[in-house]
Amino acid sequence: MKLLLVVAYFLIAAAPALADDKSWKPIDQVKAPVVEHEADAEAIFWDVFVDINSSRVSFSHYIRIKIFTERGRDSQSKVDLLYIGKNKIEDIAGRTIKADGTIIELKKDAIFDRTIVKGNKLQIKAKSFAMPAVEPQAIIEYRWREVREDEHFIRLQFQRDIPVQSVKYSLKIPIEFYLHMVTRTFNGENKRFVQEKENLFSRSMTNLPGIREEPDMPPKDQVRTWMLIYFVPYEFGSELNKIMYDDFKSSTKLTDELRKTAATIVGNAATPEEKIKLIFEFCRSRIKRVDSEALTDLDRAKYKTNKTATDTLKSEAGTGSDINLLFAALVIATGFEARLAKTPSRDDIFFDARSADPAARLYFMRNSSIVVKLDDKWRFFDPASAFVPYGMLQWNEEGQTALLIGDGMESFESTPMSPPEKSLQKRTAKLRLTEDGTLEGDVRIEYRGHFAAERKAYNAYDSPEQREQTLREEIKQRISIAEVSNVRIENANDMIKPFVCSFHVRVPGYAQRTGKRLLFQPAFFQYGKSPRFSATERKYEVYFRYPWMEQDEVEIDLPVGFVLDRAESIGAFPLANIGKYDVRIGITKDQRILVYKRDFLFGDGGRILFPAGAYQQLKQILDVTHELDNRVITLKQAEANPKN
Repeated sequence: MKLLLVVAYFLIAAAPALADDKSWKPIDQVKAPVVEHEADAEAIFWDVFVDINSSRVSFSHYIRIKIFTERGRDSQSKVDLLYIGKNKIEDIAGRTIKADGTIIELKKDAIFDRTIVKGNKLQIKAKSFAMPAVEPQAIIEYRWREVREDEHFIRLQFQRDIPVQSVKYSLKIPIEFYLHMVTRTFNGENKRFVQEKENLFSRSMTNLPGIREEPDMPPKDQVRTWMLIYFVPYEFGSELNKIMYDDFKSSTKLTDELRKTAATIVGNAATPEEKIKLIFEFCRSRIKRVDSEALTDLDRAKYKTNKTATDTLKSEAGTGSDINLLFAALVIATGFEARLAKTPSRDDIFFDARSADPAARLYFMRNSSIVVKLDDKWRFFDPASAFVPYGMLQWNEEGQTALLIGDGMESFESTPMSPPEKSLQKRTAKLRLTEDGTLEGDVRIEYRGHFAAERKAYNAYDSPEQREQTLREEIKQRISIAEVSNVRIENANDMIKPFVCSFHVRVPGYAQRTGKRLLFQPAFFQYGKSPRFSATERKYEVYFRYPWMEQDEVEIDLPVGFVLDRAESIGAFPLANIGKYDVRIGITKDQRILVYKRDFLFGDGGRILFPAGAYQQLKQILDVTHELDNRVITLKQAEANPKN
C-alpha cells in the first residue's frame, strides 16, 4: 500500500481534461496501402487523447481504416473493445464511407455487451459491434472512450493487427507532473513527449507494421511497439527496497504462537528438506485462500484483513500473499533464513530486472514467492499457488531473474526452470480393433507438473458435468467421429495428486480396410493432430511456455483372423540437443496384442526460446516426429487353411 501511495501522489492533482473533438475528420481517399504493400486493410490514423485525473485515466480513441480486400473486410468489420474489472467502454460512434461516398452510420442498437473467454478461462468483457456495409475500398472509422480505474502505470500501444500509417497520443497533464514522468518504449525508439501547448504533450509514430499471430510466439508486448509511462519522485528508488523489506519484517515478526506451531509441524523431521516440505504442506492445506476465484464477493467479505503472519495463522485464512508470508515466518521460526522474492511474469514480456529502474520493477515484478537458504543456496517456494507442485513455481515465473528483498544491497537470483520430466503427460490406452476397422477401448491420461496445474486451474471450479463436457469437446476436436462414454475426472481440486481423466472411446473407421488388409495408426494419442507449424517462414521467435514430456503406451487387441504384416520400431534419436523421441513397437508372444510405446521429451536444459532464424530447423525436427507419429501398420488376413 505504501508503494502505491508514493506513485499515486503524482497523479492526484491532475487538471480537468481538454474537451476532445467529437467531430469526424475530412475524408482523404487512399487508393493503396502505404506501410505494407500487400495489406488487406490499413489504419490511416489512430489518434488517442489521454486524460490523467488522479488514478482514473481515460483514453479517447479515434481510428480510421481503409479496407482493400475481402479478407480485410472480414477481419476489420467486427470490432471487440475489451475491458476488465471496473474499467469501462463508453461513447462509441462509428460510420462506414463507401467508395462512392455513401455514408452509413453505426446504429446504437448494434452495440452490445459480451464476455470473451481467453486462455485459462480468463473472462474479459467487451463492447462488440459490426461496422455496417463494409466492402473492399470502403473506409471505416469509429471512436470510443476507455476509462481505466486505479491506473498508476499506463501502457500506450502503438501497433495493431493491421499496419498503421500514423499513431498519435495526446497527453493532458500539468507541467509539474510531466517533469516527474518516466517513459520507456519497448521495441522502438524511446523519445519523450513534446509539448504542444500548456499542459498538453504528444508523441507520434508513423509506418508501423501489423502484428500477426504465429503459433507459439512470444507474448504480444514482447514483440510489438508500446510505451510505459509512470510518475515517480526523485527519492523513490532509494526508498523502494527499504519499504518492501520493512513490510516483510513486520509481517513475519516472530511470536510464541508461530514458534510453537512451527515446532509442532516439523515434529521429528530429520532433514532440512523434510522440515521445509512439512511447513509448505501445512500452509497450502490448512490456510484457506480468500482471494480465490472459488469465493464470491460475499464470502470474501467475511474474512478480516491480516496484518501479520500470526493473524493469518489464527484466522486460518488469507490472501495468497498472506499464505506465503506465513510460510516465511514459520520457516524463520524453525531456524532458516528466508526472504521475499519478487518475480516478473514471462507471459507478459521478458523483463530484465537487473537493468530496470526501481519503479519499473515494482510494476513488472508483481509475482511474489519465498526464498529459503538450504545448503547455502537459495530455493524458491510458492505455497499460495495451490496446484503448483512442491519445489516448482508457476510456469511463467520459472527461468526469470528474481529480486530478493533484503536490508542491504540489491540481490538477484535466477529462478530454476523445471526439467521436462516434471511436467508429464502419461497416457495409456487398452483398445480392441475389429475387422471392420472400428477401434474401441479404455483410455487414461495423467497430467503432472505444469500440465496438472493448468488443467486444475481450468477445471477446479467447474461442475462435474462441465468438466466432462470440456473433455468431450477436446476429444472431438482431434477425432470428430469419436464416441465417448464413461468419462471420469479425478483430483481436479487436489493440491498434490496428478490430474487424471479416463473414458471409454469408440472410433468407427479408425483403420482402413483394403481387400484382405487393415491399415491403421498405432499412435492413438497423436491421431488427428496437425503439424505444429505449417508456415514456411517465420517473423517472430518460437517460444514454448515450459519444457515437457509425453509418455504413451497403447495396447491394441488385433482382430481375429488377422496377423501383423509389417511393423518397424523407430527407436530413439535426439532432437538436436533439445529433447528426444523414442518409439518402440512390439507384439505379444501369442501374436494377439500390439504394444506401442512412445516417449517424447522437449525443452531439455530449459531451452524453450528459439530465434526466428532457427525456425526452419525446429520445424523440420517437429515435422519429422509428426510424420513418424502418423506411420501406419498393416495387418493381413491369415489364410483359413494354410498349407504345410
